[in-house]
Amino acid sequence: MRETHNAPIAPLPHPSVWQRGRAWVDHIARESPARLAMAVFAIIILTLTVLLQIPAATTTGQRAPLIDSLFTATSAVCVTGLVTVDTAVFWSPLGQFFIAIGMMVGGLGVMTLASILATAVSRRIGLTQRFLTAKETHTGLGEVGSLVRAVVVVSLSAHAILFVALIPFFLRQGEALLMACWHAFFMGASIFNNGGFAIMPEGLAPHVGDWSLTIPIMLGTVVGAIGFPVILDMWRNKRRTSRWNLTTKISLVTYGTLWILGFLAIGLLEWGNSFQDLSVSEGVNAALLQSTTARSSGLATVPIESMHESTWFVLDALMFVGGGSASAAGGIKITTLAVLVLAIVAEARGDRDTEAFGKRLPPDVLRLAIAATFLGASLVGFGTLALLQITGLPLGNVLFEVISAFSTCGLSTGITPELPDAGKGVLVFMMFAGRVGTMTLAGALALRNRRRVVRLPEERPVIG
Repeated sequence: MRETHNAPIAPLPHPSVWQRGRAWVDHIARESPARLAMAVFAIIILTLTVLLQIPAATTTGQRAPLIDSLFTATSAVCVTGLVTVDTAVFWSPLGQFFIAIGMMVGGLGVMTLASILATAVSRRIGLTQRFLTAKETHTGLGEVGSLVRAVVVVSLSAHAILFVALIPFFLRQGEALLMACWHAFFMGASIFNNGGFAIMPEGLAPHVGDWSLTIPIMLGTVVGAIGFPVILDMWRNKRRTSRWNLTTKISLVTYGTLWILGFLAIGLLEWGNSFQDLSVSEGVNAALLQSTTARSSGLATVPIESMHESTWFVLDALMFVGGGSASAAGGIKITTLAVLVLAIVAEARGDRDTEAFGKRLPPDVLRLAIAATFLGASLVGFGTLALLQITGLPLGNVLFEVISAFSTCGLSTGITPELPDAGKGVLVFMMFAGRVGTMTLAGALALRNRRRVVRLPEERPVIG
């Protein structure tokens, strides 16, 4: 007999630590993308906090207070712009470089994570169609790679354009070429990412009415705040505006309407107050800039503390609404406001459906808009109550600061640097919640969408 020998079976290779880690991240991304996005933001903030703790990051060469490093890191990564210390004076060029990188990572990361989150979740429950209406922009799961690449290209292009546009301004201020280039780089990152940080020692106040500075700020702010899905759709259908999807049309109309109303309200309320020493051109410039930056970037040429409280109220409303979905802006988003207004108009007319531009909005879109607005208002209410209890400051100042933090805008009445550590901690929480709260809410609601076989009997409660 011939002996047969069975060849030994080679053991399967054990996955490496990198492979196991990647598999775990992929699992979290599929099961809970909102938590993953929140964790990534937290890790980036903590990393930047550690970098800002380096003694060389300050002009004095001494280690910065931990709360100031944490606050600045959160403000940079959440592209807010609220500060507890003067960016131009307290932080060294190294610290300012860390802040600029934080804004770029935060702004680019927000848009990229929002796009990935939307497409990843839409594979199961159609969150894209309900929240970003990306079905009409033809952004499917197979386009994630090209979508992210497009975001990076637009971001880098906008940074480069702003950099080139701002260099002549700083050269006219008498700065050396190297310093002018550095300031142009920092301000370009701050403007496009709606970061709100200003690197000039005296801020923007000495340059009120200077169109060479304010036009790049306004244009860069709008591009960064209108929303990447809108930019992508406009680019794909640049020659046929009739093919723009519903998100694009609603976003552009709502953004433009709020911009005009804000300009008129700020101009009329401040013409005899903080604008009284300005020429007509300077006053118009200041009102246009303030209406634009109040939605997201938080840069101002007229001190906010010198304005009427009635103007603060207008700015509160603009900040709370914010910019477009999947953008560097915060707030409840302009599409959310538009859906609520359209629903009110439909109810006032007695229409059965909520419609816009020849399309009917599904009922679950209205539910998402109501939930996002209620969550935003609840966060603002919690933060305001906490800060009032901690500081005892006037309600107008506290409410303005809290809304600015939640909406990641960065405008300030001047009380932030004077807040106790607990008060600064409240604003840190508000900035973080304002940046990731919308994505977390959308993901949580979408993942809990379910179909029930048995539906309960209908009964209308009395409303109003």
